[in-house]
Amino acid sequence: MELEARLEALSDKAKKHREVLGTEEAAKTALVLPFLQALGFDVFNPSEVVPEFTCDVGTKKGEKVDYAIVLEGDVTMLIECKPTSQELSLRHASQLYRYFGVTDAKFAILTNGADFKFYSDLTASNRMDEKPFFEFNLCNLRKSDIRNLANFQKSGFNVDEIVETAASLQMEGEVTKVIEAEMADPSAEFVKLVAAKATNRRVTAGLRAAIARHIPNAFNSIVRERLNARISSAMDDDDQPEPASTSEIETTADELEGFRIVRAIASEIVSPERVFIRDSQSYCAVLLDDNNRKPIARLRFNSETTRYLGTFDQNKEELLNTVESVHDIYRYKKAILKRLKAMIEGE
Repeated sequence: MELEARLEALSDKAKKHREVLGTEEAAKTALVLPFLQALGFDVFNPSEVVPEFTCDVGTKKGEKVDYAIVLEGDVTMLIECKPTSQELSLRHASQLYRYFGVTDAKFAILTNGADFKFYSDLTASNRMDEKPFFEFNLCNLRKSDIRNLANFQKSGFNVDEIVETAASLQMEGEVTKVIEAEMADPSAEFVKLVAAKATNRRVTAGLRAAIARHIPNAFNSIVRERLNARISSAMDDDDQPEPASTSEIETTADELEGFRIVRAIASEIVSPERVFIRDSQSYCAVLLDDNNRKPIARLRFNSETTRYLGTFDQNKEELLNTVESVHDIYRYKKAILKRLKAMIEGE
């Protein structure tokens, strides 16, 4: 949960500031280094996160890749950064290609701070693949992305396990692309397969054409019906909530106590009736006027190891503050009141 909290906070930051990160250095400082830090790497240790990593390749001398991750003396990952304003393409990975084969690195990341593409050597040993096995967008972070990124945390970093996961992700990605292509424009082979299972009639050119027209509609219908079923199930859950003991989201005693402390602090300048609690799987939000756009603080208490109080600076960016005890929230009274005053003045 600690990784999820850090990545979600970084995702919020990327959404707010992506448009102004016009240079490579800005992308590195604002997004790439905090991303590595979220994975547990010590970005202030130049022996672990090596900036401007140099490696002579053939006749090319003194070329540099932006960062190298070194664990137990071995280069495990290479990182090449571009400005956030640039769309990533294969030509941006040229230095990664050259370095990959002459270092011990098993993984390489190409990023502009928002888009991250992960490469390995799944096709040929010591030769970086042309296609990434995993990619995600920090501004559109999904739960599945967080699960995949958990493999790259410094704690428990296991090359063999990550390679196995990478091969699985690569295959899943290729299968997904094939299915998406068939959904949009079914191939003759796929039409033939469907026709053989859908009808006992002689498959004429006209029947093949009719089936080809129906395939995209059938795919869309399946997706739509499954989506509607999920929405209907969610609405039923809202109408008939599960008992707290079986619900996925359970507000803990510490979260309730934390909410009461934040509300008590906030009551110095607003009526306590304006302060609400809203729980989610990732964190418990304390909101002004029950408005999700007006967070006063976030109680990130789901981790078994470290708990955080999320406060907000003048740029509305979340700051993660470690709290040992719920009562440590009182130490951040000034930040809570400052955030609350800013929201009230903006009304």
